Amino acid sequence: MRFDIITIFPEIFSSVFDFGIVRRAVEAKLIEINIHDLRDYTHDRHRQVDDRPFGGGAGMVMKPEPLFRAVEAVTSDSPDASVALLSPQGRLFDQDLAREYSLKARVVLICGRYEGVDERVVEHLITDEVSVGDFVLSGGEIPAMVVVDAVTRLIPGALGCEQSAERESFVGGLLDYPQYTRPAAYRGMNVPGVLLSGNHAEIERWRWRKSIEQTLRRRPDLITARELSADQRQEMEEILKDIDEERAE
Repeated sequence: MRFDIITIFPEIFSSVFDFGIVRRAVEAKLIEINIHDLRDYTHDRHRQVDDRPFGGGAGMVMKPEPLFRAVEAVTSDSPDASVALLSPQGRLFDQDLAREYSLKARVVLICGRYEGVDERVVEHLITDEVSVGDFVLSGGEIPAMVVVDAVTRLIPGALGCEQSAERESFVGGLLDYPQYTRPAAYRGMNVPGVLLSGNHAEIERWRWRKSIEQTLRRRPDLITARELSADQRQEMEEILKDIDEERAE
């Protein structure tokens, strides 16, 4: 798949995309990343991409002309590409949306700056408005990095081991189970015996239960959206009872 990122700070991306899984995915031609300097799409000698807001107020607003020109140029050979504005007002970016994007051939990411972008961009240019969380950042560059990294991990072949993507946190609506490695004993802290038993059925059961437990303790809001079988729901109720008893002690 191909990512096109429109930004006023193109240099900022090399420090992230030149390493790790994203770099390997690019080298393997699993993904393509193109960074576009928004100032290249201005027509004035000052290369101005922002201006004061109509009606007054603090800060500056990104102008519509460069953004329309940039997106139209980038998508001229792919009019059906998804065009996402990174903005604190957008749809929350989560694993489901990452998976949705991983199935697309082309995603254009617009990195907002200043007090935001001209509303005509939102109404007539983009297909998605995406937020990485309920907080405000200086611009959309870091959120764009987050989107590219999360989506790349879901591209077949990017991780090397497909099970890694299948078992990570938020897959299936649950947090990941606890992970351990050698040594089995360290400073009096021991790895759970079931993981050393070689009994794969028991290990899987332990991991599923721990995944439920982690989610109930840390992100119970995720559980409500998950469909469980009758046996799983009964086990979840038992885990909840254990957690309540621990808190009461």
